[in-house]
Amino acid sequence: MRFWVAVILISLLFPNALGQEQVEKKETQKEIEKLLALKKEVESLIEKNSELLKKIEEEKAALKKEREEFQKEIQEVQSERYKKLAQMFSKMDPEMAGQKISAMTDPKEAAYILYNMKSRVAGEILNYVDPKMVDQIVKILTNIKGAPPSGGKS
Repeated sequence: MRFWVAVILISLLFPNALGQEQVEKKETQKEIEKLLALKKEVESLIEKNSELLKKIEEEKAALKKEREEFQKEIQEVQSERYKKLAQMFSKMDPEMAGQKISAMTDPKEAAYILYNMKSRVAGEILNYVDPKMVDQIVKILTNIKGAPPSGGKS
């Protein structure tokens, strides 16, 4: 009799244990499926963000190129402006040109105008420029390193 009681008890306990394992297995499988779905979603978002980052980098490079071209155009326009001003000042009486350059507020502009003149004409004009302004202009002209807004003339 004890034997049958033990068999019944074991049969009652094992199906519950096996059933509980199956329930846990199903729940674990559901969690794995959820995690796999989340993994796919994250991978999709990473791919989309990578594409977006690539587009941003391409646009950034294009904008950088446009900016460089724009800066180059600005330099060309300024160079042309300084050349025209240099021609105008060269045609003036040296004393009058010296007075006008002395009255300029930006010594850098004065320096570039003189830089674009023939050195003889620029020298004559500098004789009539205020000595403080000449000092500033000379400092600017000595710092010009081969890439001024325009090419200087001898």
